[in-house]
Amino acid sequence: MNKADLVNKIHDVLGGTKADAERAYEAFVDAIVGTLKKGGEVALPGLGKFLVTKRAARKGRNPATGEEITIPAAKVPKFKAAKALKDAVN
Repeated sequence: MNKADLVNKIHDVLGGTKADAERAYEAFVDAIVGTLKKGGEVALPGLGKFLVTKRAARKGRNPATGEEITIPAAKVPKFKAAKALKDAVN
């Protein structure tokens, strides 16, 4: 499923125009991204939790040259699936 499929599903459930469905999708994504940028968590019962974790700086190698490089520290988004989602998939 891609964005267009999801927008169509929202349109089927809510009615209205497809433009309204796309705006609803964009508002949902913007709310999640905005919360994660602030360092918060987004918990969606039955689906899972979006959160931000910190990854420490580490050493790596350039695969082309074999030269050792330093990979900087970074914040990375993570998703932890809820038990209900895991059970539904299995």
